[in-house]
Amino acid sequence: MFEKILIANRGEIAVRIIRTCSRLGITSVVVYSEVDFRAPYVQAADESCLIGPARAQDSFLNPEKIIRAAFAHGCQAVHPGYGFLSENADFARMAEEEGLVFIGPSADAMALLGDKTASKALAIKIGVPVVPGRENPVETLEEALSACDEIGFPVLLKPAAGGGGRGMRIVMSRDEAPEALEACRNETLKSFGDDRVFVERFVVRPRHIEIQVMGDKFGNVIHLGERECSIQRRYQKVIEETPSLALDDNLRQVMGQTACDLARAAGYSGAGTVEFILDNQGNYYFLEMNTRLQVEHPVTEMVTGLDLVELQIRIAAGEKLPVTQDEVFINGWSIEARICAEDPSRGFLPTTGMITRYAQPKGKNVRVDSGVDAGSAITIHYDSLLAKVAAWGADREDARKTLIRALNGYHIEGVVTNVDFANSVLAHPAFVSGALSTDFIGEYFSDGQSKIPPSKENLHYMAMAALLIYHTRRNQVRNSLKHMIPSVGAVDSHDPPHRYVVRAFPDVFQVSLERSEQPSAWNINVNGKTYRIVAPDFEYYRRRLKLQIDGVSHMFRLQYQENHIRAVFSGIVRRFEIYTPLEWSVAHFMLRDIKTVQENALRCPMPGLITALSVQEGALVRKGQELLRMESMKMESSVASPRDGVIDKILIKPGQAVETDEVLITYKDL
Repeated sequence: MFEKILIANRGEIAVRIIRTCSRLGITSVVVYSEVDFRAPYVQAADESCLIGPARAQDSFLNPEKIIRAAFAHGCQAVHPGYGFLSENADFARMAEEEGLVFIGPSADAMALLGDKTASKALAIKIGVPVVPGRENPVETLEEALSACDEIGFPVLLKPAAGGGGRGMRIVMSRDEAPEALEACRNETLKSFGDDRVFVERFVVRPRHIEIQVMGDKFGNVIHLGERECSIQRRYQKVIEETPSLALDDNLRQVMGQTACDLARAAGYSGAGTVEFILDNQGNYYFLEMNTRLQVEHPVTEMVTGLDLVELQIRIAAGEKLPVTQDEVFINGWSIEARICAEDPSRGFLPTTGMITRYAQPKGKNVRVDSGVDAGSAITIHYDSLLAKVAAWGADREDARKTLIRALNGYHIEGVVTNVDFANSVLAHPAFVSGALSTDFIGEYFSDGQSKIPPSKENLHYMAMAALLIYHTRRNQVRNSLKHMIPSVGAVDSHDPPHRYVVRAFPDVFQVSLERSEQPSAWNINVNGKTYRIVAPDFEYYRRRLKLQIDGVSHMFRLQYQENHIRAVFSGIVRRFEIYTPLEWSVAHFMLRDIKTVQENALRCPMPGLITALSVQEGALVRKGQELLRMESMKMESSVASPRDGVIDKILIKPGQAVETDEVLITYKDL
């Protein structure tokens, strides 16, 4: 067994690997860039080493610096995590040649399976079903157009290197191909140093199913079941679960065996994931193989009881797999949500800033893999993933409800995240029923919001939570004033019912509440329905409130915003206004809507780096037309014109760093 391992990564995956190293008695060494010197993973490691500036190409993507750090700290092995150099065969080969053990597959196996073109050729050779498409990358636009015509639209442009959906583009027509091909090449070149792209048919409304495999250096290969990863945005996963409702025992066995056959044919060792798409007729097609640990590995660990990082380390150290296929058992269900610094209401664009408040969820059968804490700076230089929250249950519904409750209690301030969006997905009726596909978000959500209204019962719960905070605070003020002004009576448990009007536009609720004889208990009536509320610990701690409603425990996040209360529950976000009956009688005189005037400017949608300009000053542009491209968190995005107009001034240039809401371009009216 190794005595010391260098972890060539950062954030939550570095913390995750450190945890297993600590349990195995292995000294952990991490590398960090100049912006990460106070990061939680650096504090958690036994040793750390500065390797350069924040820019990934100068630090985490520099193989020589990683290897020098490993030798400087006396490491025998290097664990790449995922992302960065984890699927770089040249780095794996370099480490091996320098005498370090690369905790992953051999460089040859990685080169074969990590390359989408080569792995597809191997799949075809051994009879694995593949999506129709060109076997070789396209070199020119003309060749790409020819391939599109041959395969038929819609098609998918896929980078030959890397994973995680980076660079992928759907092309619906010939007119979209040139821009999509250029963007695909640019993004994958910056992420993986390889701009090869190939073309394949785009399967409409598929499910994304992946099989976790594990192989040792003695030729043994097993699978650890499947994961359903169909809930995606920009080809990157949001929610993952295991097992999948789409597979029966027979299909599960067939797909598992297919994945093992592919890994075995390549002489694969270590952890890997074979990804498939499944159409609505039950046909499965090989997509790609990720030759590394997956972000979503916790759900597999929760249902199998196995530590995948430990298995990786033991296999790399020359040990045999400790279990056979017959000894792998799937117990219960697990669902995971990826928590990212991004704004769902703005097309999931990355966000940056400093986390000012942070409180992780806790509880039975809940697991949080986090790489941040209060004070963590989220920058443009790295991936937007902050943490992962996974829940286990005896069945899918148990796991789903446990995860919803955990996310209700996940409190992050200072940076916009997708916590509430992920929760709204979990609470959506289509997710509950298992009607999943990779089109799920586009089909059921718009601008980060569900296309169906929230349930009235959940809104009742939120109204009661907001009102309890308001009412308690109001009475605390009255009790304080009683000591100064005797005529202001304090409120006690014998008070008559208190009546309020609670509005969360456009919904209005008539609410009355009164104390119960039981301590910390209330009877609250909302629009004619009475609920029994128990608040055993009414401490308003870190803006979270735990209540029992009719015997069931719920967690809410609440925050005062001026005279109103912002409440969050099960993915629903509402701003509650609370009135006494007298105040409500004059509320209709209050201003509600203020019309905005269209601005003659394009403001920056996210922090990042300008990579290209698509227009010149004086050009006539239409709403939706591409104006520029920018890079943020390893992703290149096209920025479109918000309006028709003539370009007046261009205030930025390629290579310039920009911040959210900065004016980039100004317009003249037509």
